[in-house]
Amino acid sequence: MITVTNVSLNFSGQNLFSDVNLKFTPGNCYGVIGANGAGKSTFLKILSGELDSTTGEVSIDPNCRMSVLKQDHFAYDEYTVLDTIIMGNKRLYDIMKEKDAIYAKEDFSDEDGIRASELEAEFAEMDGWNAESDAAMLLNGLGIPTENHYSMMSELPGALKVKVLLAQALFGNPDILLLDEPTNHLDLDAIAWLEEFLINFENTVIVVSHDRYFLNKVCTHIADIDYGKITLYAGNYDFWYESSQLLIKQMKEANRKKEEKIKELQEFISRFSANASKSKQATSRKKALEKIQLDEIRPSSRKYPYIDFRPNREIGNEVLSVEGLTKTVDGVKILDNLSFTLGREDKVALVGPNEIAKTTLFKILAGEMEPDSGSYKWGLTTTQAYFPKDNSAEFNNDDTIVDWLTQYSPEKDVTYVRGFLGRMLFAGEDGVKKVKVLSGGEKVRCMLSKMMISGANVLMFDEPTDHLDMESITALNNGLIKFPGVLIFSSRDHQIVQTTANRIMEILPDGSLIDKITTYDEYLESDEMARKRTVYTADREGDED
Repeated sequence: MITVTNVSLNFSGQNLFSDVNLKFTPGNCYGVIGANGAGKSTFLKILSGELDSTTGEVSIDPNCRMSVLKQDHFAYDEYTVLDTIIMGNKRLYDIMKEKDAIYAKEDFSDEDGIRASELEAEFAEMDGWNAESDAAMLLNGLGIPTENHYSMMSELPGALKVKVLLAQALFGNPDILLLDEPTNHLDLDAIAWLEEFLINFENTVIVVSHDRYFLNKVCTHIADIDYGKITLYAGNYDFWYESSQLLIKQMKEANRKKEEKIKELQEFISRFSANASKSKQATSRKKALEKIQLDEIRPSSRKYPYIDFRPNREIGNEVLSVEGLTKTVDGVKILDNLSFTLGREDKVALVGPNEIAKTTLFKILAGEMEPDSGSYKWGLTTTQAYFPKDNSAEFNNDDTIVDWLTQYSPEKDVTYVRGFLGRMLFAGEDGVKKVKVLSGGEKVRCMLSKMMISGANVLMFDEPTDHLDMESITALNNGLIKFPGVLIFSSRDHQIVQTTANRIMEILPDGSLIDKITTYDEYLESDEMARKRTVYTADREGDED
């Protein structure tokens, strides 16, 4: 168990959070959530002892071992993969190395013999003889081939290093497990394995993640950082979200009824207070009025954008026809004779690891790139809007946000344009910020404003959740579900794909196409290889800056 008592953290005279009193108990998995800058990762650093709190203390039961997911992918380049994993249990690793050093001595003394026997006893007590096989099981579970187990960490690609560091954190059945964004850069099989591991893990897990699907699968509790406080709630992320929305709704409804009662009493008092026959009743009403107090609704400090894509015209039956589309990039054929048609009800998710192929297809359909052969034709009733994966060219100028969006608006009225920016949380003076100085998350929100203001009935999104926080991802998810037009999109967010798409397309490494009318989960269940093909890169993706 880990106990947090009166913990506060002060930065530059301001409290990030204060008076935190929590208990994290074995058998539970706690998901730490909060708006950007709320202090999620910072809180984990306080729990691990990496960062000192301003006040209060973190206490851990004696003999409890804490394990933390390391973020430095190059820290263990001088070690083998297996050694790196076993280093997750520092005491066990130290014993192994001290034993090896003693047995390597040429002049083995009596004292060495006594020390070796002590170490052997402790080693056996820690189940050290199974350490390598346990480490290998973790590696195999995460999809690291056996031939890599004895490789040097420096020889591994980034995607495998991420898995090794995760295996290191999981190794040796730690009593407390701290995980900061553990699903980043994992393939679907590895994520599924990790979910099962944590579900069956009997000790304490505290995890920070932007992956709502993952939090829903593994969490028994949610630790919400808001208003400088950390509050524990039972249940997974969806339960917390729906409960919080329901609570606000109920409080608003209760206040509405109280307001109606107040209005009724006020009207009675004003009508009859001067009437002698009614003065007694009026006095009683006035006393009743004084007793009614509106409950102060304190909504979350999180700000959810309002994302609502409304087509300016209804789409017809003929949407898109693609025939024999072929494209070679840098000598590699990434699209090979692709043919398909889209109907007015289609919401297509492009999935799989071939990200260059997906982006190339988007660029061709958006008219930004020509195919080597083949053709495509949009229906006469369609209008398209495109969200590129790389939006840097859009913002390489001196425009203000308002000026930038106005150029895409059918109405050049500033108030009209600011309305769309307001939906994406650009308020007041934000509108005069230069677009070239915007953060990654701000640029994405600008692009979403552009998509909304377009009024298009066909939307194409290439990884729109990159750089977004959880609130923006949730809002985008809801907006895509409600959109009445046609969607073609790619996203690493499992929940968005599962809840939005009714058709799955995967471009294989050879450039061919798998095309199925199905949900994402059904697609993965029906094709075991689909999971194995989905491996993401290990370049660290930033959340909203």
